[in-house]
Amino acid sequence: MGDYIVRATAANDNIRIFAMTSTELVAEAAGRHKTSNVVTAALGRLLTAGALMGSMLKNETDVLTLQIEGSGPVGGLTVTAGLGVTDPAGSGKDGAGESAGAAGREIVCVKGYAKNPVVEIPLKPSGKLDVGAAIGKGILTVIKDMGLKEPFSGQTELVSGEIAEDLTYYFVNSEQVPSSVALGVLVEPGGKVICAGGFIIQLLPFAEDEVITKLEERLGSLEPVTSMLAAGKTPEGIVEEIFGDMDLKIVDHIPARFYCDCGKERVRKAVMSIDAADIREMIAEDKPIEVNCQFCGSSYTFSVEDLKNILAEKKEK
Repeated sequence: MGDYIVRATAANDNIRIFAMTSTELVAEAAGRHKTSNVVTAALGRLLTAGALMGSMLKNETDVLTLQIEGSGPVGGLTVTAGLGVTDPAGSGKDGAGESAGAAGREIVCVKGYAKNPVVEIPLKPSGKLDVGAAIGKGILTVIKDMGLKEPFSGQTELVSGEIAEDLTYYFVNSEQVPSSVALGVLVEPGGKVICAGGFIIQLLPFAEDEVITKLEERLGSLEPVTSMLAAGKTPEGIVEEIFGDMDLKIVDHIPARFYCDCGKERVRKAVMSIDAADIREMIAEDKPIEVNCQFCGSSYTFSVEDLKNILAEKKEK
């Protein structure tokens, strides 16, 4: 089974839970961007968070963007996520062109990149990758474009650069939702992603003190996410371990995958936005140009003739 998200509730619906395994999508992002291990861990955590938060969106047109700007050598991370539908046209494929499951099922699509994909820094004394040092101090921005006049935008300072703690702080301070966020990516020294995943747990209004205390105790004694995933626990198993005796209800399962909706036509529009004088300079060099997508690393080539056609269209407009 590929990556997926479990949505659940507990404590008489006073707690909502989102848990996932994201090993495949993190591995794909690492392969596409050729990230070093610490960047794989950092980007993988933010991709996981983006997928989890993307599953909270209501409509297919909604877009979530997570941006981290840090003083560390990674420079920054950007992730976007949204909801798609498997087999949208009865083609047997999902929105990314892959074999789909049941027609009409939701799927979370996520993509992202690091400003500097290759960073080498010392490990922590514990032997773990130092994501906090790679990111450094800075700002976390969350943008939700839900088709309204203006997108919702929330911003907080990074608490640790470890991403899970930063998002926990964001939820409490920007959205006033008490939350617990856990994210993890386990990477072999050679760069292979062994496992990745995480969860977001949120307290809804009117949760009783007894429930809050019990949840805090459970989370305080919980193993790291990567330890549980590496031991074979599924998202359902992780959720069951925390909430098994707290009126746990698993609501649904949603597939998740790395997917970029770039294409030559979309990139062509970006080339058209370049100043006409710059396009003329490219034409004068009499060489094709190659444009790379930041999010997925795909390359698109435009011949001199393509550039001449683009310039002619600009003149017409």
